[in-house]
Amino acid sequence: MVSVEMYTTAACPYCVAAKNLLKQKGFDYSEIRVDTDSARREEMLERSGGRRTVPQIFVNGTHIGGFDDLVAADRSGRLAEISASSNA
Repeated sequence: MVSVEMYTTAACPYCVAAKNLLKQKGFDYSEIRVDTDSARREEMLERSGGRRTVPQIFVNGTHIGGFDDLVAADRSGRLAEISASSNA
């Protein structure tokens, strides 16, 4: 099973776009709101290598990046490769 974690805020259009893309591709995801929990924001910063923007997306523990990175991973086939690694 594929594990997708996404750090988000309430007022983020790129977060909405990322959620829509993941739904379209058939992925379930867990959403971690960093605007309501400063500890989770610190966790996001640590896991993402200091990236402060949202969304920050992780698939099977692998940091994908933000929305643009998610789209690029999907187009290049990297997203399918990472998600397939959970089925091996």
